[in-house]
Amino acid sequence: MVTPIPPPSEARQYRAIGLVHGRYIASADQFTQGTLLTSEGKLLDAVLLGRVMSLVKKHIDLDEDHLWVVYPRTRQEEDNLHVQIMGVWEPQTLSSDESLPLDSTPVTSETKLAESGDKTAALANVQQGYFSIRGEVVYQSQDVEKYVIVKIRQAPRKDEDKPKFFKLKLLGIAGMRAVGHFWDLHVQLREDYLVIQESHDIGIIPTKKRRPPFSKGGPRRQSGQDQFNTGYRPPYKPKFQSDDAPPPERREPIAKPLKRKSSSEES
Repeated sequence: MVTPIPPPSEARQYRAIGLVHGRYIASADQFTQGTLLTSEGKLLDAVLLGRVMSLVKKHIDLDEDHLWVVYPRTRQEEDNLHVQIMGVWEPQTLSSDESLPLDSTPVTSETKLAESGDKTAALANVQQGYFSIRGEVVYQSQDVEKYVIVKIRQAPRKDEDKPKFFKLKLLGIAGMRAVGHFWDLHVQLREDYLVIQESHDIGIIPTKKRRPPFSKGGPRRQSGQDQFNTGYRPPYKPKFQSDDAPPPERREPIAKPLKRKSSSEES
């Protein structure tokens, strides 16, 4: 059975994907940029990804609401949610290869979803407004406004490319000692916020040990063992008078002592 959000293909699979029910309103200047009017009456900034643009133009009535498959983003400056539309889920009106572009499962640089039958079983109770967020919690606030920041890694488009990261702000608490752990988060869209409904700690993310930086003051001083192995010779250090040097030679002749005559010799 094909679903818009299959279960993860591996335990620590990064992804951020969800379902939003609403109507896409394209801007007057550019069709791929616009807003998504949700069924709750909220406006979300939205962009159409290239792979879904032809599908929307040919088969989708933009005057009606649809169930959109989207990638969420939050701007760090304003914390407002915006989405990238990558597909539409309407199996009752569209064939499986039309409902999601290119493939029947939403495969992108962020989500390498399952392909086998057992891995494409439906997640329980997937509804409109549901989001699957999987990544590393890098910050968790427990002040008046409780929220977490999740870092999500995007899979590189090419093998030689370096992976990129982005961060999402979610309202709620993941769990105790959440920072530095990989979390599987079930999230619900409430108005224009993503709220954590359920969380699962997958485990701590190992950190790479950093090598100490080289000293900027000069070459590294050799250890005692290196001195013997490399024929190390200590640098020449000239000695000065203060370094236990022998006293300088006298150039003046030494005066001879005068011999006093005895009294018998004087008489």
